[in-house]
Amino acid sequence: MGRQATAKADERRRRKRAKTTVSAATPSTSKSLGATATKPADVKSATRTRAGKSAATESATKTATRKAAGGKNPAKATGKKPARKPAKKPAKVVGKNTTASAIRNAWDHVRGDVSGLSAHPLTTYFLILVSVVLLTGLGLVMVLSASSITSYDGGAGSSFAYFNKQAMFAGVGLVLMYIASRMSLQFWKRTAWFAIIGGLAMQAAVFIPGLGKETKGNANWIGVGGFQIQPSEFLKVALALWLGLILAQKAGKMTTFGHAMIPVVPGVLAAAGLVVAGNDLGTGLVIMAMAIVCLWVGGFPMKYFLLLGSVLAAAVTFFVLSSQNRLDRIQAMLTGHADQSAADTMGQAWQSNHGLFSLASGGWLGVGLGASREKWSWLPEAHNDFIFAIIGEELGLVGTLVVILIFAVLGFGMVRVVMRSNSLMVQVATAGFFALIIGQAGINIGVVTGMLPVIGLPLPFVSYGGSSIIASLLAVGVVLSFARTEPGAEAAIAANRDRLRSSLAVLARKKRK
Repeated sequence: MGRQATAKADERRRRKRAKTTVSAATPSTSKSLGATATKPADVKSATRTRAGKSAATESATKTATRKAAGGKNPAKATGKKPARKPAKKPAKVVGKNTTASAIRNAWDHVRGDVSGLSAHPLTTYFLILVSVVLLTGLGLVMVLSASSITSYDGGAGSSFAYFNKQAMFAGVGLVLMYIASRMSLQFWKRTAWFAIIGGLAMQAAVFIPGLGKETKGNANWIGVGGFQIQPSEFLKVALALWLGLILAQKAGKMTTFGHAMIPVVPGVLAAAGLVVAGNDLGTGLVIMAMAIVCLWVGGFPMKYFLLLGSVLAAAVTFFVLSSQNRLDRIQAMLTGHADQSAADTMGQAWQSNHGLFSLASGGWLGVGLGASREKWSWLPEAHNDFIFAIIGEELGLVGTLVVILIFAVLGFGMVRVVMRSNSLMVQVATAGFFALIIGQAGINIGVVTGMLPVIGLPLPFVSYGGSSIIASLLAVGVVLSFARTEPGAEAAIAANRDRLRSSLAVLARKKRK
């Protein structure tokens, strides 16, 4: 019994030792197994450890910064606000932004197109050409409308009598314009002296008995066969061309009285004097204005410029005061529209008043093409000097503004020639043609609207008159030849010509097929 109890006690002790050994060995095994199976956990714990270290480093840095700043917050110490994370931008309004950007892009495209078009070497050429063609075409239509009653009632037996003549004159003028536009600058330099001498000779010929003709008090006509020519219209073109040549040759040399005055002033006075001697003060005023513009652009000395201007102003005043007819026209302009009962509506104020009646009855859009009432012998010279009034009556205010706009585009084209040319002759002559065409158009419109006294000047390209339209188209041809001297213009014209030929060749092949 004692041995059995001792054996059982030893067995219990062995079991306890075995359990103790197993329990001591199990944690190391589990640790080794855990190190192998739980690598992601270790990565996370390592990341947290690094983050903790970086946070600790950052906090240490902040602490050091505070100590360096004297224990204060560094942002407060420096006076700057701590940087903040950028706030989230609000959602854009897609509709409004898209529309605004589309408008901005369209405007940028338009600006780019306009800039490119303005820089093209043929822009000036086509601005002038298209404007003149439009005015000439409108003039033919309005001459037919305004003269139909007068033409039929005058014994011609046809409402197209004046229109047929005007169409023939326009055709001649367009041919001369094309020929003149093909000439070189050297040609015009060689021609200038012959032009002024020929113009003065033709103007002097109006005083030859049997050759000179008088129409409505104006003796500035020459009768050749069944036609009458007004030399003063061609003299204006020749004078502008001649002044361009002389002032270009005298550039920088007009330091003395002789160099400044000879031969410029005698030429201007001879041209204006011959025209005024034929009892045409209106054309004389245009010549004087054209000469003043040419001298101004040509660098004429200011002291001599003022002297010449004073002489011309004194001459105009003398001719106005010495003619009762001219004084009556000025009085009609001042009083003829204010008080109809006191004005002589059957005399000097008749034409001007009916011009205003015609403009007023047109309204905004006019009474319709061909439906004018004033052209039925109420408005004198409806197809000539007062054709702008018929335009206002039949086409309304819109029609008159379109005409003014086309003249403005033509004037802008001429200004471009002056600004873009390096030749002083081109600049002076073109300035003279600007004063001749645009200035005369302004005077005509001022007369019709009652702002100026009636002085009998046609509206260029629009009014009836063979000499006027031929001379005006010839002047435009000279300006077009100047526009062709712009750098790159000749090459662009040649390229367009080749393109047109190739297009016509393609059309010809299609027709053959």
